Amino acid sequence: MVNICCIGAGYVGGPTMAVIALKCPSVKVVVVDIAVSRINAWNSDQLPIYEPGLDDVVKQCRGKNLFFSTDVEKHVREADIVFVSVNTPTKTRGLGAGKAADLTYWESAARMIADVADSDKIVVEKVLIGGRETPLGQKAVQTLKEVYANWVPEDRILTTNLWSAELSKLAANAFLAQRISSVNAMSALCEATGANVTQVAHAVGKDTRIGPKFMNASVGFGGSCFQKDILNLVYICECNGLHEVATYWKQVIKINDYQKKRFVNRVVSSMFNTVSGKKVAILGFAFKKDTGDTRETPAIDVCKGLVGDKALLSIYDPQVSEDQLKRDLAMSKFEWDHPAHLQPMSPTATKDVAVCWDAYEATKDAHALCILTEWDEFKSLDYKRIFDGMRKPAFVFDGRNVVDADKLREIGFIVYSIGKPLDPWLKDMPAMA
Repeated sequence: MVNICCIGAGYVGGPTMAVIALKCPSVKVVVVDIAVSRINAWNSDQLPIYEPGLDDVVKQCRGKNLFFSTDVEKHVREADIVFVSVNTPTKTRGLGAGKAADLTYWESAARMIADVADSDKIVVEKVLIGGRETPLGQKAVQTLKEVYANWVPEDRILTTNLWSAELSKLAANAFLAQRISSVNAMSALCEATGANVTQVAHAVGKDTRIGPKFMNASVGFGGSCFQKDILNLVYICECNGLHEVATYWKQVIKINDYQKKRFVNRVVSSMFNTVSGKKVAILGFAFKKDTGDTRETPAIDVCKGLVGDKALLSIYDPQVSEDQLKRDLAMSKFEWDHPAHLQPMSPTATKDVAVCWDAYEATKDAHALCILTEWDEFKSLDYKRIFDGMRKPAFVFDGRNVVDADKLREIGFIVYSIGKPLDPWLKDMPAMA
């Protein structure tokens, strides 16, 4: 039996190993972490991570060929293959600050593996399968390839050298983020001219060279990888003297930051240029629907922007806990990518934030509601009921284009939809850039 150990029980390690255990019943998979509470959660009925279907996969395999443990050294020592899925936050000081990955936790894991190993190990950084172009390197690549071949057709398993794997991963996320920033840049122009970004994106996507995916305008992209991988790409470019290339990729992040700031400015300017003391409901906090993942979610910057203008926030997300939400709002940039016990908490940073477990409670007596995650349930809410319970004029700021703006206007809402023709009210209240 092949023994796999994964160091790190977070969003990457836990789900990845659960699928490997499901697809490879003859492989023993152990996920290890020094965080006792996280491992206890993986061993409980309430998993620490929400992804559709994950609960069933874990419960099907746990105790058979999938295990979660805090005994890190024992399972590393017993493993044939060691996956390293630890935090790699963006550096905040020193060489490469604001761009380069901080490999402190990765180096610590690598040194520990070297210290405790009493046999050969294949050490995997979860990206594409890339290895050294040596006999031992190619043997390691083949061994890992055989694991995935249990359920992935062999002709779809890509193998490369180390640098090709690294850059392919960074480039894939950079290209996807670039598409989002491109359509978001167009959304600003659509609002200025009276065009409809959904119609523009649909027309552009009909060109088969471009295609329709990742063409939805929004308040901005989030998730753990897009910004971090682009910043890594920028740093690698700069280290190789490719400053024009670095500048090109930086612009993808600048447009994303601009889109979030533009959204906040639109909210404030529309509401008589002040949200001070006004209740603003936030529907959705995760960076996308069907997950509880809040890493780099655009909701953080939007909420911080509104609180900075003295708004009183009432937030509802069906999968994000109050503890996680307030932790996110209390942290500085890049601090989210450190282990939880090293993340600072400042209760005063969230004193103007209330967390609700119902959209109707969140919107009651609110002056405005902002939709920041495209959860399906937000499409079918009783907006007449919500309107009746809100202060007037009642505003809807749809950062995901999930509601029917015309129907909401018939109810009585003043509606702003990203990249759509502006409500007459909004035309008279121009947002400052």
